[in-house]
Order: sequence, then C-alpha cells, then structure tokens
Amino acid sequence: MKKSVSVALACAAIAGCAQAPESISPAYVSEVGYRSWTCKDLGEESQRLSAALANASKLQENARTGDTVGVLLLGLPTASMSGQNVAPEVARLKGEAEAVRKASIGKRCGGTA
Repeated sequence: MKKSVSVALACAAIAGCAQAPESISPAYVSEVGYRSWTCKDLGEESQRLSAALANASKLQENARTGDTVGVLLLGLPTASMSGQNVAPEVARLKGEAEAVRKASIGKRCGGTA
C-alpha cells in the first residue's frame, strides 16, 4: 500500500504524467454548430461521442498506468513521453458531448440526445 502511494506521489510530482480520464476537464466547444441538427441527429452524435469518449478514456487510463510503471521502474513517465497520453482528445470529446447536450436541451429533444 505504501509503495503504491509513493509511486502515485512520484508520478504526480513529475509534470509529464498522464491524468486520470475522469479528472480531465472538457474543452470548450460551442453548441452553435449543432443548433441546426435534428433531435435524431443529435441523439446519434451523442451516442457516437459517448463511444469515442469511452475508447479515449481507456487509452488515457492505459497511458496513466504506463506512466506509473515507467516512474516505478525508470523514474520517467514513459507512456506520456512516447505519445500515449491522449488527454487533449478526452477533453475535446467531453466538450463536444457537452455542446451536443446543450443543443439538445435548446431544441427540447427530451431523451433522444
């Protein structure tokens, strides 16, 4: 237990470690581009974004695990250093999903998006 806490603290202390997907804030994406979409289209886009976000979150979690192992073994966040950190993609997908949600609310789509 102490070792995992020490590794987590070491990784947090190094600027390049990958963030947990759930701690990544959404990037700003305007809902204006979605206002002309139908409720059906918004619902389909919401589903697509949800699947893409789940995939990107899995990749980000793998990068985080890789960084933890790299820090433990080499003292370096190897996954982030090799380009496996996809935090910007996670942030973008979260932002797009929020924009679709806002557009759906504006159109009063109900449960379709």
